[in-house]
Amino acid sequence: MSALAVGLASLRYALPGMPMSVDLPSLQQSRQAFVVHAVSASFALMLGPLQLLAALRTRYPAAHRWTGRAYVLAIAVAWVSSLPLALHAMTGVVAAAGFFALGLVWVAATGWGVACAVQRRFAEHRRWMLRSYALTAAGITLRIYLGMGAAAGVDIEVSYPFIAWLCWVPNLLVAEWCLRRSGPQARLSPLGAA
Repeated sequence: MSALAVGLASLRYALPGMPMSVDLPSLQQSRQAFVVHAVSASFALMLGPLQLLAALRTRYPAAHRWTGRAYVLAIAVAWVSSLPLALHAMTGVVAAAGFFALGLVWVAATGWGVACAVQRRFAEHRRWMLRSYALTAAGITLRIYLGMGAAAGVDIEVSYPFIAWLCWVPNLLVAEWCLRRSGPQARLSPLGAA
């Protein structure tokens, strides 16, 4: 539900004349990139849960493949449009590095997942795509931490460099913990292995 709520709320930025939720010079400098990022990441956020449904994969494999392609395309567009946003992160190099690292890990996990699917290594594909979605969910945790910081009265200049890392690193750690708990099959062979 939170993926749908955040995804739909973020689509509002595609509306002409829609003001930013916060008036930040860095977002104003890259408004087009921000809008493209918000819309494409919203689609990835909303499509991801469908991909995790076993019923969709087993009953409607073609729908799973096409929804997956849309998810990957949305991530590719979101990643490219995130680059100028990361470069102009409002609180400096620590926040910029956090968002840039998120983008790299996000596109890498998604790419590994796609490569595994192409090689018909579906168990590994599912694991990589779980990691990918954990990173996609940074859009949710980002908003949670921003809200918590605001509620606690912490200046965004202080909280944002931390949030740039906290919005995704714990998500990925939880995904890894879940994957490792699932047993020895969680150990992945190198991508090129048979």
